[in-house]
Amino acid sequence: MTETVVHCHEATRPGSRELRKRYRAVPGSAAEDKLVREHLPLVKTVVGRLAMTLPSHVDLDDLYSAGVIGLLNALRNFDESNGARFETYARIRIHGAVIDELRRMDCVSRTIRDKARKVQAVIAQLEQRDGEPPTEDEIARQMHLSMADYYALLDEIRPVTFVCLDAVIRAEDSDGLERHESVTDTSQESPVDTASKRELARLVERRIQQLPVMQRKVLALYYFEGLRLREIAEAFGVTESRICQIHAQAILSIKAWLRNQEVAEPT
Repeated sequence: MTETVVHCHEATRPGSRELRKRYRAVPGSAAEDKLVREHLPLVKTVVGRLAMTLPSHVDLDDLYSAGVIGLLNALRNFDESNGARFETYARIRIHGAVIDELRRMDCVSRTIRDKARKVQAVIAQLEQRDGEPPTEDEIARQMHLSMADYYALLDEIRPVTFVCLDAVIRAEDSDGLERHESVTDTSQESPVDTASKRELARLVERRIQQLPVMQRKVLALYYFEGLRLREIAEAFGVTESRICQIHAQAILSIKAWLRNQEVAEPT
């Protein structure tokens, strides 16, 4: 029975495919409106996922509008001949448009970025000295902070850490399609840039395997399993704030390690 329903659902897809062809030929047509409304849930999903990690003062309506623009660009530029799924391609374009809007809004102040860089530098220093990722307690001592103050600092710099890894992880799409295989418009990255991003994703994966177990689990559940922060907190029996702190610690550790790798490379 389930198999029959699936086949029936797939049978409706040629209609959407035909609409996309008509839309590209006649922008602003009724086909455009139908396609946009059909894929608005995708915009809401992308914006909603990012919104969980952002300060309360960020205007989500602006992000949603940017996401719709990304969707429209996806509809205009998608090429079915490369074999990619439209939803995969559209998600990349929507996500990119929202990230661009966040940068334009500059929702994270220079002061917060500076604080994040300071923590990252301390992590890099301690790891170079000890040869392994430092604990939260070690970082707090090095920064002459109490644990309460260090946790408060992690909460403050949280927006920086979430936007960072999300962009890196999505350099390789979870559906098995590399970004360069999905993006087919004229703004496509050069092979050199694509190779660099793939190498960065490989280094990030390698670094994740070196992190403490709890940090690895939080990253896996959030980025790869798609769980919400609240759901992860419930699974581990801790507060959502604590999960955010663990996430921030993991991301700063990844960034510090990547910076050390750059320094270690021969010039």
